Amino acid sequence: MKAFLKNYRQSPRKVRLVAGLIRGKSVNEALAQLDFLAKRASDPVKKLLLSAIANAKQIGREKENLFIKELRVDKGIVMKRMMPAAMGTGHRINKRTSHITLVLAEKDLNKKELRKEKKEVKKDIKKEVEKEVKKEKTVKTKKVTKAKK
Repeated sequence: MKAFLKNYRQSPRKVRLVAGLIRGKSVNEALAQLDFLAKRASDPVKKLLLSAIANAKQIGREKENLFIKELRVDKGIVMKRMMPAAMGTGHRINKRTSHITLVLAEKDLNKKELRKEKKEVKKDIKKEVEKEVKKEKTVKTKKVTKAKK
């Protein structure tokens, strides 16, 4: 479940501030943070996240199980412009762009369930072993008492 935003007209340095906040978080948590974030890049990143969620739904994944596995902000093209300066000179201005890559993954809720099942199975096995040990002890004591008589 991927989504890309190419040539977003803001410098990667500024966009990485927003990306760093939501990287690794669950989708619902990230959307809530992006709603209240006072950065210009929060709106396009939110739109990109919603696009990735839509892509995941197409595959059949549930929104509640998704988290942001990877959020990468790379350098895009740099547009070179000139700004007039004193005495007929000019200074170069770089208008930077960003490429944003968003990858969602599904949380493994099954791991938690498997751990619980393993614990339960271990408890059951332990109880069965204890029962068998008790039976063996009672059988041995009966044999010993019969031998003494």
